[in-house]
Parts: sequence; structure tokens; C-alpha cells
Amino acid sequence: MANRTAMSLTPYSLFDTHCHLNLPELAGTHPAHQLQNMQQHWQDAQQVGVAALLIPATEPATWLPLLGLQQQQPSGWHLALGVHPWWAVTSPLSAIEQLSQLCLRHSDNIAAIGEIGLDFALASATFAAQQAWFEQQLALAKQLAKPVILHHRKSQPQLLAEIKRQQFSHGGILHAFSGSVQQAQAFIDQGFKLGIGGTITYPRAAKTRKVVQQLPLSHFVLETDAPSMPLAGYQGEVNTPARLAEVFAAFCQLRSEPAAEVAATLWQNSLQILGLGRL
Repeated sequence: MANRTAMSLTPYSLFDTHCHLNLPELAGTHPAHQLQNMQQHWQDAQQVGVAALLIPATEPATWLPLLGLQQQQPSGWHLALGVHPWWAVTSPLSAIEQLSQLCLRHSDNIAAIGEIGLDFALASATFAAQQAWFEQQLALAKQLAKPVILHHRKSQPQLLAEIKRQQFSHGGILHAFSGSVQQAQAFIDQGFKLGIGGTITYPRAAKTRKVVQQLPLSHFVLETDAPSMPLAGYQGEVNTPARLAEVFAAFCQLRSEPAAEVAATLWQNSLQILGLGRL
């Protein structure tokens, strides 16, 4: 079970590399209150050591609002723009041109292309649209020399095949990694970091916990995927970026290095893979 005492102040700087802060579960549905709600979650996260977060887009309708949000809260909030595979069918592929123009115009404000990928747990009727969007967005990321935030479900071989086909070399984050050492290594070899979240707080996640224990610290970043992926002990609750302190505590329990070294390395991994330099 997650360590609830970890919600006290963490004396390290943590980076939540995947947080959908703009979704209704966190932002609410009333436009007049959304920014205030998001800022409250951000303040709660800062109180437990979260010093930066990445907000990935899900569909074209979120791109401009996210850019506007970042202008209102520029410190600590970073963006990835893209089309999530769940929205591939409802997002016209012609919107790739808008994405390209936004990324060129706001290059300094966009850390990555994402959230992109393939989700073969969805209906097979969506696969063609998913594949088309993934191919186009990966090509755009290659053109812009940007990393990608990669979504996967039952699709790791297909993702790797396309990454190799396009000779994509800018890496990114394999979001919500859960798998074996061999699966992890396949993406690491392509320049990806492994996004580790609340999965490791569940004792049954033996394969993922083994990966965290066995692979070098340089291959990992932390994430919450808030408002999704609740930690053990919080099933059925809305996840928040403040829970990153508990993900960090669970991660440290699986490592032999001192917590300060773990925190410093994870922070640098996040900056390096997202091309953010020093914050």
C-alpha cells in the first residue's frame, strides 16, 4: 500500500512528467473556476516537493487553451501537444498542419509532442486512425527534433516498429510503463526514459517493480497520470499531482541509492529527455 505519510513535505525537487491538470476531474467544469482549481492542485503538489510538471494534450481542442494556460502560469508548467490515440477517430488528420504551425510558432513553450501512441485495447475499427495519427506525429517530432510522450496498450511491438522505420532518434518518455526488463530495454535502446507511476505501489506489479530495482537509475522518470492511475490505497479516488511524493517514496523503497541521489538523478533525467536544460 502507498505510504500516506509521504504526503508531508519532501525535501527534494520532483518532476511530474505526466499530469493532465486541465481535465475536468482536476480543473472542474466551470470556466470561471478552472484556473483557480488547477493552481490549487499545483500549490498542493508544490507543498510536497513537486517543482515542475508536464501537461500532455489529448486532442486539437486542447492545444490553444493549454498554451493560454501556460502564459498565465509560466513557472513550473510545461507542455506537450498532440493527439492521444483515444481521440484519433474524432480528430481530423488535417489538424496535423495546425499542430505543426503551433509547434513552430511556440517552439520554446512546447517540450514534446504528445500524448501520442497506439492503444490496441480499443476497438479494432479505430486502429487505422490511430496508426495514421501516430505516424504523422512521430514524423513531425522528428522534423522538429522534439521528444515524444508515448502511450501504449497492447502495442509495444508496433510502436517500436514505426520508431525504427522512421529512424526516430529524439527519444521521449514511455508513459505508464509496466512490463519486463526486456520490454523496457527495447525502448531504452531507442532513447526513451521509462515513466514510472502509481503502478509500483501495488505489490502485484512484480514485473514493473523488478525493472525499477534492476535497471540503472538513469533510465527512469516519475509521473502521476493525474487524474487517472490512482495509487494503492486510493482506488476509486481522483489522482492528483501531489501524489507524486508517494510515487517517489515507493520508488525509493525499490532502490539501493540514498533518496537524495534518487531525487537528483530523476530530476536531471526529466530535464534531459524533455530538453529543458536547467530549471
